[in-house]
Amino acid sequence: MSLNAEAVRAASSAFRKPPDFHPSYGTAGFRADADLLASTVFRCGLLAAARALLLGAHTGLMITASHNPVVDNGVKMVDPDGGMMPQSFEPVAAELANCANDDDVVAVLRDRVLGAALPALAASASASPQQPQHLTVLVGHDTRPSAPQLLAAALSGVRALGVRAVSCGLVTTPQLHFLVHAANHGSSRAADGPAAPQLQLYYDTLVGAFLQLSQRPHAEDLNGGAGSGAYGSGTAERKAVVLYVDCANGVGAQQLGPLVPALRGVGIELQLRNTGAGGGTLNLGCGADYVQKERMPPSEFGDVPAGARCCSLDGDADRLVYFSPLAAAAGGGGGGVSLLDGDKVSMLAAAYVRDLMGQLPEEALRGIRVCCVQTAYANGASTAYLRDVLQLPAVCTPTGVKFLHEAAHDADVGIYFESNGHGTVLFSQELLKRLRAVDSNAAAKELLLLARVINQTVGDAISGILLVEHILRRKGWGLPEWQALYSDLPSRQVKLKVADRAIITTADAERVCVTPAGLQDAIAHIVQEFPQGRAFARPSGTEDAVRVYAEAATQQAADELARRVAQVVYDLAGGLGSRP
Repeated sequence: MSLNAEAVRAASSAFRKPPDFHPSYGTAGFRADADLLASTVFRCGLLAAARALLLGAHTGLMITASHNPVVDNGVKMVDPDGGMMPQSFEPVAAELANCANDDDVVAVLRDRVLGAALPALAASASASPQQPQHLTVLVGHDTRPSAPQLLAAALSGVRALGVRAVSCGLVTTPQLHFLVHAANHGSSRAADGPAAPQLQLYYDTLVGAFLQLSQRPHAEDLNGGAGSGAYGSGTAERKAVVLYVDCANGVGAQQLGPLVPALRGVGIELQLRNTGAGGGTLNLGCGADYVQKERMPPSEFGDVPAGARCCSLDGDADRLVYFSPLAAAAGGGGGGVSLLDGDKVSMLAAAYVRDLMGQLPEEALRGIRVCCVQTAYANGASTAYLRDVLQLPAVCTPTGVKFLHEAAHDADVGIYFESNGHGTVLFSQELLKRLRAVDSNAAAKELLLLARVINQTVGDAISGILLVEHILRRKGWGLPEWQALYSDLPSRQVKLKVADRAIITTADAERVCVTPAGLQDAIAHIVQEFPQGRAFARPSGTEDAVRVYAEAATQQAADELARRVAQVVYDLAGGLGSRP
């Protein structure tokens, strides 16, 4: 095939980039005010189609801004394995998104994206003239009102390269990743190419495995004391529980619907709140990001009793945190929450996996590596629990799921959950092969089912609920017992606007500021004044802002440490607005 430059120009002319808009590729794609994004999403459609042609496989594109306000939107790229687009392609994506005119779009697409692959693609197309139509880009979107306009832009970009575009409609980001993986690894085929996988496959895989786990007896020899992280006798396993779910007024409300009757049948009653039906706004006063950062119950939870079992998703359902409302203080006012964030989910999963792995025969374990991946935001107490109690290795990466996911793939069991609740547990093909070879072992059977419950392509809040609920049922635990695994060090996060976030550069997985000069020394000097103090500053991945994280022995000390670090960042990095 040859690049049909005229078709690309004609399609591109309908989606001109605003002259003063300069989109940048963040930790998970492009994100900005929705009114600015049509050209970016169109060009991402081109890029997704080009990736399909280059790889000879189906790709995907998700239109969402995750936990951002409803006025924003964004776009995430999905590669054939269901993972994110390689980081090596991000500069090319940014260059394409920033093209000033249609001719530049054609030039970058031809020279930088397709490049030397064009002759090979032409030869392949000559042998199979319908090849582009046999490739598909699956496109999904969340509940934002800007989605239909941006969906049209994405579909136009895909079709400009002659690749088939299929709208999956309203789906969660993890579901779109799952469907792209299924399109490339499924067996169904249509006469004119592969049939787009149906969303029911997602539920059949994850929920089906969970229901099988719920009907299984406990793995043998997992009846140690709760303090060891092993599992109880299971007498509380069948006790019915109520889980209040904050859906962030997003897509998770619709996609959790099929779980309600399925889980009710095994004694878990889902009570969905912030479903969008009550007039609430996406991510406003609700959602995982709100609960995790504000430490307050979300909207529509005023009647939920203190101590109740609750969890919160974000707008596209790829983040999950658990919490319990606290009793209101004397004199009125909100009581806050007892938060179980991504660190707590990660440690719960790590303890569970470690105990099951300990029940496998020696031949299945030889050379197998289990590892937890964290970022600088991981609470120091979780890292100590991992090291001292679970005795599992930890790896620290820069912030952003793309970094954690890549590092987790280096282990046979890679466990990662960012503090914000985004994460998963990855199983290597080698480990799965060994587990199948010893599947008469109860723990091996459990791990094989677990690998189906947990979305293997990307962090998934729905999958995370199934994971957590299974482990808690196995242990016979409620949230207080889970919370008691370890006590978090008090922490505080602060965000401040700056003129240019690029002025701050970091090293050591974002834990050390390299520039501007003197900033790291100032932070280190302040930290020394606080017992158990730790703090860092890093540029935001999505906006001209700097994020400051601090932890210390008391909440008052953590608050003060965060404030003082924010002040030096303001002074040395061009802060805007009022000084903290």
